[in-house]
Amino acid sequence: MCQTGIQAPIDEPALKGAQLAVELLNEKGGILGKKVVLKNMDGKSDPVTVGNVAKQLIDEGAVAIMAPSDFDFGGPASREATANKIVSVSPTASSPLYGSKALGDYAFTLSMWNTTMGAATAEYAYKEGWRTCYVVTDSFIDYTKSLSRYFINRFEELGGTVFFEDSYTQGQQDFSAQLARIKDLPESPDFIYISSYMPDLAMMIRTLRENGIALPVVGGDAYDDPALYQALGAQYGNDIVFDTHGYLSEEAHPDYPSFAEAWKAKYGDYPDETWGMPGYDVIMVLAKSMEKAGSTDGDKVRLAMESMEFDLFTGKLSWSDAASGHEPNKAACLVELIDGEPNFLGWVRPDKIPAP
Repeated sequence: MCQTGIQAPIDEPALKGAQLAVELLNEKGGILGKKVVLKNMDGKSDPVTVGNVAKQLIDEGAVAIMAPSDFDFGGPASREATANKIVSVSPTASSPLYGSKALGDYAFTLSMWNTTMGAATAEYAYKEGWRTCYVVTDSFIDYTKSLSRYFINRFEELGGTVFFEDSYTQGQQDFSAQLARIKDLPESPDFIYISSYMPDLAMMIRTLRENGIALPVVGGDAYDDPALYQALGAQYGNDIVFDTHGYLSEEAHPDYPSFAEAWKAKYGDYPDETWGMPGYDVIMVLAKSMEKAGSTDGDKVRLAMESMEFDLFTGKLSWSDAASGHEPNKAACLVELIDGEPNFLGWVRPDKIPAP
């Protein structure tokens, strides 16, 4: 997992969630009667480094790999795991490339794919009566590009109209050209879909709001970031809807209070972002699968994972078999920002999911 660099804000809390899960498992006897040892090496948000440290961990005896939460950064770790017939799981990599077809039969992601993430918000928008949209796609990584693609696919299939798909590159810190094109439209869209992530995401939304564009803004799980809520505040943090992996409340999962108390006992405070839960869930999925398989052997564990349904803090999950890509069957958690604070709208499964 990446503890430094651009991927760290997502991976670091997932690692803390995994560490909590290991502690709780060991209190109950570990896995298959053996103590669980979790070792992390910093991938440094660099694909080459991720692949190298994954190989080192495997050489040191790792029986499973938790890979960074993005295809570009996590893929190299999963490829190394597959080469050694070891199961790998990414907590929240949502690209449809993250599965067995691109990364081999031992690779899984705990996340819904962008096919689900894009379709869920497209259907939400259409049900709200919004028929026209302006899309801005961050071109820096596969995640943002494929998320826009599947959103557009489903929105247009429903009968919606995308006025234009604009582009942006993370790190520019200048949204003036996109703003000008939006303001020059002959007709205002019903909403704006922005597929991007922090830190530039906050600047993009603030630029819209500071220039009088109060249209609803819709996006994906990268919006689920306390730094975004803080940057927007009550002044700019309204009419923003996104889908993500979970919500810090009993509304989203009845066992959340016990998770929150365990987190506080270990880390001194309650969790303030959802990204810890997927890391926790990865360890619990591996534990249940190894127990069912009666082994840590990669072939036996992956077959167990393909055959089970898991009730997780991040939603109920099952996977297709390796021949079908290990496609995750998972709901999306819809959230709305109101006065800069996240509010749970519910779990949703799209009526139709685009083909990956």
